Amino acid sequence: MAAVEKQVPAPAGNYKGFVAGVFSGIAKLTVGHPFDTVKVRLQTTDASRFNGPLQCVVQTVRHEGVRGLYKGATPPLVGWMFMDSLMLGSLTIYRRLLAEHVFLPPPVPTPTPTPLNNPREPNPAISHLPSVGHGIAGILAGSTVSFIAAPVEHVKARLQIQYSAHKAERLYSGPVDCVRKIYGAHGVRGVYKGLAATLLFRAFFFFWWGSYDVFSRLLRERTNLSAPAVNFWAGGVSAQVFWLTSYPSDVVKQRIMTDPMGGKLNDGTPRFRNWKEAAQAVYREGGVKGYWRGFVPCFLRAFPANAMALVAFEGVMRTLP
Repeated sequence: MAAVEKQVPAPAGNYKGFVAGVFSGIAKLTVGHPFDTVKVRLQTTDASRFNGPLQCVVQTVRHEGVRGLYKGATPPLVGWMFMDSLMLGSLTIYRRLLAEHVFLPPPVPTPTPTPLNNPREPNPAISHLPSVGHGIAGILAGSTVSFIAAPVEHVKARLQIQYSAHKAERLYSGPVDCVRKIYGAHGVRGVYKGLAATLLFRAFFFFWWGSYDVFSRLLRERTNLSAPAVNFWAGGVSAQVFWLTSYPSDVVKQRIMTDPMGGKLNDGTPRFRNWKEAAQAVYREGGVKGYWRGFVPCFLRAFPANAMALVAFEGVMRTLP
């Protein structure tokens, strides 16, 4: 009897994750930026300015128009395209490396044949990777993208807390002007203000990508949902898991990134020398609740923005050759 040659699917090209990440970034910004503006404004002010997310939305639209909700959108529009491309592209590579060198597949003497190119099935090359492996890949991808995310989020945050409707009254006329002034006064270190806080915040990607794998497996095994529907629900719920675990660190990060830098920038006197001082200030001003200020718009944003981002990402991954 002639030996039957086993067909081994070729591993997905590494470029696919980077290309698909661009579409993920566009989808995330379009859906999520207004929520993000409200979140940042609540995180960086006390209760005397806004008593909640609804009042923040109403006052922003009344004084600045709907465009006020998209204030600071240019840096993340460009930044998230690169950030999601780098994050999801590197995530794809880290998953594969962990699957090939750390979490080795168990020996299977008589493999059960499965249809090739089944969109509901995970990539065969990483199908044996456990959820903790996906979580570790998430930490590594989060650390990688932090070196782009930190300056993008820094500039975005400073633009988002400019409340004047008239450009002439603002310290920064736009993202380029913001980078130019910060770099001129404080150099590269100033542009990267908040990098350590960003690295800490993105370490919580462990919970995002670990839970995304858990929910994806459950939905594939226990429902008849299509592949995009699995991506949508798993992506949305796992993003909420991420924010439930990481939100306090994000509040501290935003405080650091919007703290006056002083010096030639002439924007006020710096309040925090390090992460600990910023965290203590949040507690002093609002107690434990202070670490959750602005959580409602963030939580509401997390599901639709990240669900659509992952639908876009996984869809492009399936489409690319």
